[in-house]
Amino acid sequence: IDQDIRTMHENEIEGYVESVIHSELSESYWTSVLPQAMNVSNSNSPYWHVYRATQVKMNDKGFLSRDITVRELIEYKSDVHHVFPRDLLKKQGLSRGQYNQIANYVIAQSEINIAIGNKSPDNYFQSLIEQVNGGGRKYGNIADEQELIENLQQNCIPVGIETMNVDDYQDFLAQRRILMAEKIHSYFTLL
Repeated sequence: IDQDIRTMHENEIEGYVESVIHSELSESYWTSVLPQAMNVSNSNSPYWHVYRATQVKMNDKGFLSRDITVRELIEYKSDVHHVFPRDLLKKQGLSRGQYNQIANYVIAQSEINIAIGNKSPDNYFQSLIEQVNGGGRKYGNIADEQELIENLQQNCIPVGIETMNVDDYQDFLAQRRILMAEKIHSYFTLL
C-alpha cells in the first residue's frame, strides 16, 4: 500500500488511475476474464450488482417490460426471474449452482415472472412472437417487434433465444455472460 501511495503522489492520481486501468482492465479482461468470472451462482455477486447498476444507469427496461425500468423494479422489490426457469432446470436434474447462474437472472415484473412460470424459452418466446404480431398479450405489454428486440438487447438476451430449450442452456449462459460483460464495459467507459 505504501508503494501505491508513493506512486500516486509521484504520478498524480489521475495518471495513476489511468495506469492501473490500462494494466488491470485490458481488452482481454473485458472479453475473457470478466465473462469467466461471471460463471457464478450467487445473487450477491459483485458482478451481478455491477450489471444491475449498469442497467439502472442506462435506463433499461425490465425483462419484457415496455414501460417499467430496471431502476423502478429494483426500488419496488421486483422479482429476479430465471430466463430458463428454475423449476424447469431442476426437473432436468440441474443443481442449484447450475440453475442459479447470474447469467440466467433478469429483473422482471412479478406478473411477467408468474405468467412465464416454468415454460422454456422456446415455448414462451413463441407466444411473445405472436404477441408482437397482433396476438393477445401474455407477457408484459410489448406489442411491437422492434420494442421486443430492443428489450432483449437491453437485457443482454442472446439472439436465437426463441428457439432455445434446456439442451441449449449452457450455450445460452456462455453467450449471455459475454453480452453482460460487454454491457458492463460500456458502462465503465461512461464513468
